[in-house]
Amino acid sequence: MPTDDAFADVLAANKVYAARFRLAELEARAAKGLGVLTCMDSRIDPLAMLGLAPGDAKILRNAGARVTDDVLRTLVLASHLLGVDRVMVVAHTSCRMAGGTEEDVHAEIRAAGGPDTRSISFLTTTDQKRALRADVQRVRSSPYLGNVAVGGFLFDLSTGRLARVC
Repeated sequence: MPTDDAFADVLAANKVYAARFRLAELEARAAKGLGVLTCMDSRIDPLAMLGLAPGDAKILRNAGARVTDDVLRTLVLASHLLGVDRVMVVAHTSCRMAGGTEEDVHAEIRAAGGPDTRSISFLTTTDQKRALRADVQRVRSSPYLGNVAVGGFLFDLSTGRLARVC
């Protein structure tokens, strides 16, 4: 077991959290039948954004709120085993993954002292709404998710408002 302090702050916070933890009795199923895919951007609080409480929805997050193979795998499980019958794909304004090309991201990582990442696709887009529509269609066309309603939305980071795109 590592002995460094890299996680000391969050482990200390977890002790406080665990002392008053009250979610163990929640059902594993999504109480509101909702799945939400959104970006990992820390300015987005998915439950608060949608007026939800813990247990209401299954929340999935990745860079750019993109529908990847892993997202599809997770949605199949959520749909058939955890009560999800509707899915929101929520992109957001000012997203780094919607502000340039793959080459730009690889170059920025390299300039920040990172490794050569050209073997990774970051799924960037220069047309966010088009990418959102394509991702929603990918969910809709999955042979495993025919019973799920899907919508695409754009969250405005400057106002906190959602707008339906598709």
